[in-house]
Amino acid sequence: MEAIRQCLVKVKKGEILIKITKMKGISLINDKEGVIFHIAKGQYRTIISGRDTDGKYAIIEMNVPPGAGPFPHAHKNTEEVFYVANGEVDFRTKEGTFKAKAGDTIKIPLGGEVHSFKNTSQKDVKLICTVYPAGFDEMFEEINASDSSKAIEIGEKYGNQFLPEDYFGK
Repeated sequence: MEAIRQCLVKVKKGEILIKITKMKGISLINDKEGVIFHIAKGQYRTIISGRDTDGKYAIIEMNVPPGAGPFPHAHKNTEEVFYVANGEVDFRTKEGTFKAKAGDTIKIPLGGEVHSFKNTSQKDVKLICTVYPAGFDEMFEEINASDSSKAIEIGEKYGNQFLPEDYFGK
């Protein structure tokens, strides 16, 4: 059995120690490990980055406080799957608003379907987001390391299209 390995990930704003337990190709990442970002009024954590998967996918934990969530947006070359780990969040599409509760999964397919989500509850929500292919982990890292006024520009560089907050109507 392989011994526990520690690796150092360099991030633009310092270094973060990530201890990963390796067991013949299997990795165990605990809930305190990963790279932390402060994005869209929330705290995001890259659990598994695209660097670890040859760009195939990334897994990102999104801790979304009450009232927070992204404006309507689309990304035609990225598929997202959200698992609601705790709390509840409103997901919006052109078909309406859907309340997703702990244990629910939301799939945003390839093709650029416009969507948004918002925590309308009084408690924090934890989403586990898997993106195929990876890239959003790098986008969040870049947004976190730059001036917040550049967030849209950086997001567009990664294939996102941003729409007005009232895109779906009131």
